Amino acid sequence: MDQPKMERMLRLMRLLSSNVNYSVDELADKLDTSPRSIYRYLDTFKAAGFAVEKLYGNVYRLLTLKKPYPDLTKLVLFSDEEAAIVARMIDGIDNTNALKTGLKRKLAAVYDSTSIADYIGKKSNSSNIQILADAIRDRKKVVLHGYESAHSGQVRDRMVEPFGFTTNYIDVWCFDLEDSTNKRFKIARIDEAEELEEDWTAEELHHSQPVDAFRMSGHSPIHIRLRLSQRAKNLLVEEYPLAESSVRKNGNEWFFEGDIYACEGAGRFVAGLADEIDIIEGDALRRYVSVFLQDSARKYSLQTKNH
Repeated sequence: MDQPKMERMLRLMRLLSSNVNYSVDELADKLDTSPRSIYRYLDTFKAAGFAVEKLYGNVYRLLTLKKPYPDLTKLVLFSDEEAAIVARMIDGIDNTNALKTGLKRKLAAVYDSTSIADYIGKKSNSSNIQILADAIRDRKKVVLHGYESAHSGQVRDRMVEPFGFTTNYIDVWCFDLEDSTNKRFKIARIDEAEELEEDWTAEELHHSQPVDAFRMSGHSPIHIRLRLSQRAKNLLVEEYPLAESSVRKNGNEWFFEGDIYACEGAGRFVAGLADEIDIIEGDALRRYVSVFLQDSARKYSLQTKNH
C-alpha cells in the first residue's frame, strides 16, 4: 500500500471515530477521493475486524468496542517480513501527522505477543530522538549511523554535535564536524544515533535558522500569497501539515499566506500543481517556478526527441 493511500485510510478512521456523523460523499470530499474509494476502505475495515456501523442512508461510523475485547491478534498475523514492512511504512509518515504516534502505540499494544512488537520502535525515529535529546542535554557528540543524504545521494556515518530540534522533531540541528557547518539532519533518514563520550568542542559555532512550512530554512524571509484550488489546498495540508495554520478560505477560494526562507520547497509544490495554484504575491517564487518549469519542459522535450 502506498503512503498517500495509507494516510487517507488513517484519516478516514479518525473521521469515522469522531463525534460528527459524515456521509460517504462528505468523507470523499474531505479526503479528496471518490465515494467508490470510501466504500472500498469501509470494506477493508470490515475485513480487518473493525466494527463499521451504517447509521442511516450512506452515513457510517466506527463503533467503540465494548469489553470483553476480542483477541485482535488473531485477526491479523504478521510474518517477520510483513512486520518490518508495516513498521517502515508507519515510520515513513511525516512526524507532523498526529496519527503516527497513536498508531504505533496501538499496534504495539495489540501485537505485543507477535513479531511486529519487535519492529515498532526498534531503531525508529522515537528512539533516535531520545538519544539525540540526551546528547543535547549532556553536550555530547553523536554519530549518525547510515545517514541518507538527499544532496549527495550517499549513505554514510556523520559525526556531529546536535543542539536542537525543529518543530515536531522532524529534523535535528547539528554542527557537522566534517565541514564545520550547521545543518539540519532529517530524523527519518538516520539509521541509528549513537551518543559518544566526547564533549562538544564547537559550541560557540552552533547556530540554527528558522524553518518555514515547506521545511526550508534561512535568515531572509520571502513573503508569499497563493490562491489554491480545493484539491491544491488538500494536498498542501497533507504534504506540509505546518502550512495549515496559514491557509484561509475566502468565499469559494482558498489562500495560503506566509513567509518562506527559500523558494525550493514552495516552488516545487507550486510547479507540480501549476494549473491549480496562482502566485498572488512573491516575485522571487514566481521567477523560481518559471525557470523550474522551463527547465523541466526543455529536459523532457529533449528526451522525447532522443526517443
